[in-house]
Amino acid sequence: MFRNREEAGEKLGIELGKLQLHQPVVLALPRGGVPVAVEVAKALGAPLDLLIVRKVGAPGNPELAVAAIVDGDPPDVVL
Repeated sequence: MFRNREEAGEKLGIELGKLQLHQPVVLALPRGGVPVAVEVAKALGAPLDLLIVRKVGAPGNPELAVAAIVDGDPPDVVL
């Protein structure tokens, strides 16, 4: 569908630009989301920040995410 994540971000940025959002902020999830978010932020002229999370894997199946811990003050848990 896309050559790479950068192209995906460029196209997403174009579509989001049509919404004429008021003071958008782009949040990126490292690692894979950063290249997409960089292009979206460029297209929107918006600030970019990282959302740092840690996946909590299911017992016996660590690839299955059952929750995430989100960095912040205080940290948050999302189930």
